Amino acid sequence: MNENLFASFITPVILGLPLATLIVMFPSLLFPTSNRLVNNRLISLQQWALQLVSKQMMGIHNAKGQTWTLMLMSLIMFIGSTNLLGLLPHSFTPTTQLSMNLGMAIPLWAGTVVTGFRNKTKASLAHFLPQGTPAPLIPMLVIIETISLFIQPVALAVRLTANITAGHLLIHLIGGATLALMSISTTMALITFIILILLTVLEFAVAMIQAYVFTLLVSLYVHDNT
Repeated sequence: MNENLFASFITPVILGLPLATLIVMFPSLLFPTSNRLVNNRLISLQQWALQLVSKQMMGIHNAKGQTWTLMLMSLIMFIGSTNLLGLLPHSFTPTTQLSMNLGMAIPLWAGTVVTGFRNKTKASLAHFLPQGTPAPLIPMLVIIETISLFIQPVALAVRLTANITAGHLLIHLIGGATLALMSISTTMALITFIILILLTVLEFAVAMIQAYVFTLLVSLYVHDNT
């Protein structure tokens, strides 16, 4: 069991070709576009959820911040669907890869920072030096604020990677323990199986919460720079 502990986090390969691109594109099939006059229940539920999230998340933004609505709603749909995809048996979760999460976090963070320096140059520069700072502390505070600015995309990516990876490892370990206990103690195997079911339900919630948290933090970066 220990040898295959991280096997589920390895990108699947067929004939020497990685399938990461196909796996990343797969969640888009879960959100079909309807050409009907009246939508079915699934599409109506998706639209209702998106309207609810966009109203809650974008309500604090001004007119310039509202232009990011399509990007942020696409982001939360993509992250949420890929997180849920990893809960299927014998599947692969792209968001367990730090490189992919950094690939999402860095361009979005850079876009908000560039927008802030272009639209609110003085306010953006003022974040590096709070008002009333004593002169001897100015160089130290500028360095600290600069580091905190550049650490934001790393924190976004690491938070998402760590939470999704930890949940999958727990499911893997408890599932292996359940199989091992079946031949030793049926009672203990039943208890661990119940724990496994509860943990799986929790992981469904974590998958959606982490998608919301990632998008919400990007939305706050947009709000601070528009």
